[in-house]
Amino acid sequence: MERTIALAGNPNVGKSTVFNALTGMKQHTGNWPGKTVATASGTCMWDGCLYRLVDLPGCYSLLAHSEEEEVARDFICFSHPDAVVAVCDATCLERNLNLVLQILEITDRVVLCVNLQDEAEKKRIRIHLSLLSERLGIPVVGTSARDGKGLADIFHALSDLERQPYFRQITRYPDILESAIQEMEKTAADFLPDPSIARWCAVRLLESDGDFPDAPKDEKGTPLPEIPQIRRKLSALSVSLSPQGWNAEKIRDCIAETFIKRAETLCRECVRFEDPQYAKKDRKLDFLFTSKATGFPIMLLFLFLLFWITVNGANLPSSLLSDVLFSVEDWLYDTARSLGIPETVYAPLIFGIYRVLAWVISVMLPPMAIFFPLFTLLEDFGYLPRVAFNLDRCFQKCHACGKQALTMCMGLGCNAVGVTGCRIIDSPRERMIAVLTNSLVPCNGRFPMILAVITMFLAGNTEGFAASFLPAFFLSLVIVLGIVMTLLASRFLSGTLLKGMPSSFTLELPPFRRPQFGKVIVRSVLDRTVFVLGRAVITAAPAGLLIWIMANVTVGDVPILTYCADFLDPFARMLGLDGVILMSFILGMPANEIVLPIMLMTYLSQGTLTELADLQVMKSLLVENGWTWITAVCVILFSLMHWPCTTTCLTIRKETKSTKWMFLSILLPAAMGMVSCFVFATAARFFSGMS
Repeated sequence: MERTIALAGNPNVGKSTVFNALTGMKQHTGNWPGKTVATASGTCMWDGCLYRLVDLPGCYSLLAHSEEEEVARDFICFSHPDAVVAVCDATCLERNLNLVLQILEITDRVVLCVNLQDEAEKKRIRIHLSLLSERLGIPVVGTSARDGKGLADIFHALSDLERQPYFRQITRYPDILESAIQEMEKTAADFLPDPSIARWCAVRLLESDGDFPDAPKDEKGTPLPEIPQIRRKLSALSVSLSPQGWNAEKIRDCIAETFIKRAETLCRECVRFEDPQYAKKDRKLDFLFTSKATGFPIMLLFLFLLFWITVNGANLPSSLLSDVLFSVEDWLYDTARSLGIPETVYAPLIFGIYRVLAWVISVMLPPMAIFFPLFTLLEDFGYLPRVAFNLDRCFQKCHACGKQALTMCMGLGCNAVGVTGCRIIDSPRERMIAVLTNSLVPCNGRFPMILAVITMFLAGNTEGFAASFLPAFFLSLVIVLGIVMTLLASRFLSGTLLKGMPSSFTLELPPFRRPQFGKVIVRSVLDRTVFVLGRAVITAAPAGLLIWIMANVTVGDVPILTYCADFLDPFARMLGLDGVILMSFILGMPANEIVLPIMLMTYLSQGTLTELADLQVMKSLLVENGWTWITAVCVILFSLMHWPCTTTCLTIRKETKSTKWMFLSILLPAAMGMVSCFVFATAARFFSGMS
């Protein structure tokens, strides 16, 4: 026997943790609202029955104001699951019950799972589960999914739904409205293939005044509001309700108010707070992290620490990984020679494709393996929603969505991941703004070159702690500049191509939780680091072949790469760069990690990517080729603002389903970078000439 069970609940209630624990699937559980925007499913066996569990997106109601609500509502209403497990947070049950009461309007096959019992215990919150079950008329179980406690009770409750009758207690509205709903329900039930949702449809018809675009259809395929009998009944009820002031707006307000009041009543009866100061610690932390005086300084401090740990922690493993991978290159070279393979065959494969892949992996993997776990720990702790809260006012002034702060943070690890994360933004206009501007915050693929240039030209000859402090400090300033440019670009887009006012959204500040260090580290490495690295490798391999061909195929003893660099040189010098630098950025589009090696290869007139481990030697080479501090700053600016990598471009194309928007996402940051470099270089040269 097989049964389909839907898992529903608000964001941050541990719903995905319940799902993972029951099915064994290791779906990532993010500690911010709206992370899941599509369903995930898994199976498990219990007492001879196969359960197919469907993890619905976290949402606050079923009124379908957002994509998450639409997915959850449609599955519960129209996919006919055998039961719905509604997951709630034991520490804030009253807020969560609003969704549960809406689900009970649709189906009586509901089990209430009160999760996070361990946190409620710490805060001395006591919930009378049996009394709550009696008041709602459904099975109620308590769980602590992170510890695996109480999960078996969910299956016992599901079995109880089959074995013994439960009589759900549907929320009742004021008499006049309740009477109208029951009349509408009787009429709607005659035309619905599934009469069990007739009451829910009746409420939706009355509150929307017939404007019910996603209404179910009768057996002939006619939407419910278009059926003549339904329209006549709705018109008659409107005539009887209107003289008493019951229009669609008042009905909507009354429904929302009724749910809220019933949730309050249930919690007043079933929940006891033994410590009135249970939330005092969270409130103190919230004040510290979100107040005007300390919110932004702490945010910048976290940013600096994140980069300082990443930068210093990645140096040694990156060097070791590079030694291993390039020793393999030597072995491949010796093997190819001993086998008599022609140089024209092995050279592009080993010195072109393999060397670029080795470079990308050795430079990209260690920082990501450090950055993503640290970032995920902040997410699991509950700090990222506070970042969104702090930046919400800034994005609102730019007529963008405050959730863009979250996708921007995700872009620090990988812009492709940040673009995918833009799904959490409900408004298509605001989602597009977030997608187009995500690459203005540099991913960690751009960090190595920015850090190298900062260390060589801006940090000076520092030693000791300052040698690690200053580069991380300047890198943090570069990120802050990227945030400022993101806000400016968002304001420009919202006033031109994507006009509109910012939409409202619910940003829940979840309780602070102790991060699950082991799970966070393992999942961030597997789900994010390996995934991003895999996509980068796929795009970098053909780039390695192209770079080798351009560096080794000559016309009149001059490599094609040199011709291209010379062609771009006049334009590039207007931007404070040179042709080699601009050509390196173009060829480095598949993977930002190879931009600096391409520069060095071209300056040294070599046919393969070149590494100079000594920054002083590298600086001498760059200075010999005309670099000044002005060039260095322009390179940093252009690295911050230029076209996104190939992986990000393909992700944008997939997310927007439009080549036009993909090209705009390339042109926008590139234009901003070129203008910024031109303005800075012109001003710097002018003032340098005056002095």
